Amino acid sequence: MLVLGIESSCDETGVALFDTGAGLLGHTLHSQVDLHAQYGGVVPELASRDHVRKALPLLRSLLAETGVKASDINGVAYTAGPGLIGALMVGAAIGRSLAWSWGVPAVGVHHMEGHLLAPMLETPAPEFPFVALLVSGGHTLLVRVDGIGAYRILGDTLDDAAGEAFDKTAKLLGLDYPGGPLLAELAQQGDPDRFHFPRPMTDRPGLDFSFSGLKTFALTTFQKHGSDPQARADIARAFQDAVVDTLVIKCRRALRQSGIGRLVVAGGVGANRALRQGLDALADELGGEVFYPRLEFCTDNGAMIAYAGAWRLQAGQQQGLAIEVRPRWSLEELDAVSA
Repeated sequence: MLVLGIESSCDETGVALFDTGAGLLGHTLHSQVDLHAQYGGVVPELASRDHVRKALPLLRSLLAETGVKASDINGVAYTAGPGLIGALMVGAAIGRSLAWSWGVPAVGVHHMEGHLLAPMLETPAPEFPFVALLVSGGHTLLVRVDGIGAYRILGDTLDDAAGEAFDKTAKLLGLDYPGGPLLAELAQQGDPDRFHFPRPMTDRPGLDFSFSGLKTFALTTFQKHGSDPQARADIARAFQDAVVDTLVIKCRRALRQSGIGRLVVAGGVGANRALRQGLDALADELGGEVFYPRLEFCTDNGAMIAYAGAWRLQAGQQQGLAIEVRPRWSLEELDAVSA
């Protein structure tokens, strides 16, 4: 089954073609970073308008690149949530309209399910069951995964997600947007022993997260030491170390409590080098395995939507003619399908 995937949940427009027999045929992505950088963050109205401008040209380019014709496509998958409602509506309207005009089924895909399944595009792919750490944008989740759609949330963020905390801390340190990768780069120049930040919610049982306090800790530390030119790098290092240690501690707990030896890591923060090193060391410690998507699939992309949608379409799931999106949507509400 050949499926077109469309991703438009926030500030990246992605399209991809996935075949359940031949695998990923191609994908292309447009990032809106330059558009939003002058405002220091994503402007929802501008994001929606840019998706309108870019989606169909990207699709035409992908079809030309892969040699696939519209008549070859058996289904369309698009991100239906969670995300910015205007941006979601663009992708849903385009995806549903294309499916109707081509006479093929369409399905709305959960954005976080796309991230969760992105490592399945790699070789070797993780086998079920596994524990997934999802660290994407406004989400930080630990999820037990027994199959596609068979999800149980083990831990969630109570306030700021890890990615949000990275971006907000980068902003208070005077770094440009998007700040997370720049903070990670600055942290490489920092002294790991100068400042020590707390590891939030690791001194109590449970798998939930809270990162808003780390922003405050970084702010007060910067206000006290900001006149020192080296302080910014040292604060960035202390902040990153605290986030990484917290995520590793919670992953260790989740793996031990679940009795599962496989960990999947997905989402933008999953590209962080320090986090990968920490989780690789954890896997060695526990004698387990850790799986990541390739770096280009850590951020939002059409390939993960095409993949997740393909299995749901193949299982017979499809949307009606109504164009519907869900800005808020729990993974636990999804129906299980067999891959």
